[in-house]
Amino acid sequence: MIKVKLSEICDLQNGYAFKSSDYVENSNTLSCRMSNIRLGGIFDIEYNPRFLPDSFADQYKGFLLKDGDLVIAMTDLANDPKLLGVPTLVQTDGRNILLNQRVGKLIIKDSSKVDNKYLQHVLNDPKTREYYRKFASGGLQINLGKSDLLNVEIPLPPLAEQRRIASILDQADELRQKRQQAIEKLDQLLQATFIDMFGDPVSNPKGWDLVNLESLLAKKLISGAYFPKETYVNSGGVPMVHMGDVFYGVVKPDNLKQVNISNEEIKKYKITNKDILIARRSLTYDGAAKACLVECSNQDMIFESSLIRLSPNLVKILPEFLYHYLNNNDVRNKFIIPYITKSTISGINQANLNKVTVLLPPLAKQEKFIEICDKFKQLGKTLTQDLSKLDELFKSLQNQAFNGTL
Repeated sequence: MIKVKLSEICDLQNGYAFKSSDYVENSNTLSCRMSNIRLGGIFDIEYNPRFLPDSFADQYKGFLLKDGDLVIAMTDLANDPKLLGVPTLVQTDGRNILLNQRVGKLIIKDSSKVDNKYLQHVLNDPKTREYYRKFASGGLQINLGKSDLLNVEIPLPPLAEQRRIASILDQADELRQKRQQAIEKLDQLLQATFIDMFGDPVSNPKGWDLVNLESLLAKKLISGAYFPKETYVNSGGVPMVHMGDVFYGVVKPDNLKQVNISNEEIKKYKITNKDILIARRSLTYDGAAKACLVECSNQDMIFESSLIRLSPNLVKILPEFLYHYLNNNDVRNKFIIPYITKSTISGINQANLNKVTVLLPPLAKQEKFIEICDKFKQLGKTLTQDLSKLDELFKSLQNQAFNGTL
């Protein structure tokens, strides 16, 4: 199977840097951002949507996307890139969607030689992703430039063979996506349960107490540690949670980077499953101040400097309730985002985090919610295990497809 550089068959258009002040409450025009590209190459414009004035569809028509356009993530976290180089096909559903910065649009030069669905699959191949990972070094943020992105080599069989491969992988991928969607539906149902039990957290129709976060802490907020490269070890060290580990809800102790540090440092930066980690800074405005739970572990764990440790006073508030509260979209928009700085690297400091308003229902009500959460977790665990098996099967198919043996 012949290989070509992506630049031979594609060009790339960068997105427009829309300002946060451009966004409106609702419209038929949305911004396509990094967060709309989901793991596995799923396009989800409904994920934390950002609306722009409908007049922008004409004003910025050069950035208007259409159904079937292939867009790709061009920015990620340096220490743990999960979305860097991930492609997805746009679905507009009749809405105006404008290409934002940090997302690029691949423009096929000759559609008689390249199938866009095949191109999506080959760019999502682990070998291609590994090529992009080599740019993941140094600093907090990594960006794929146009030349870097287009320099990758991909296998390019005849068009008919591309379509055959794409059809097989589409069918296999559909199974994975359905399982992933089922997991996301569980999360949506849990959010709906939260609203049903506690009411809208902003309007507070049930009249619960509203207090500042600072009054609910067992100890003061603390930012994590920075350790130089020479302290990192492959084994025998203390697992350390980095910012890239917190973007998927719950930190799992497995596969964390390890550092060799003193007992005093471990004691100072230790975290448990009773703590919540808050992203102190983020490449995206949406990621700043994102809350994350820590899974129970038999070994010590610490956290790095881009995170803040939040230790709830368990007599007043339970960690899992507080986690769901802080990640509620309405809560974020009303009580958290006003404290987030607007810059290239968005963030929140400890003083402002302490000021965040928190809804405080009785502990018994919180405990009942957590009982429901536990049932959802068990079902989610089963679905996640099934998804993991489907992922392995899909990787096997990818390997065969792009080695010419499918």
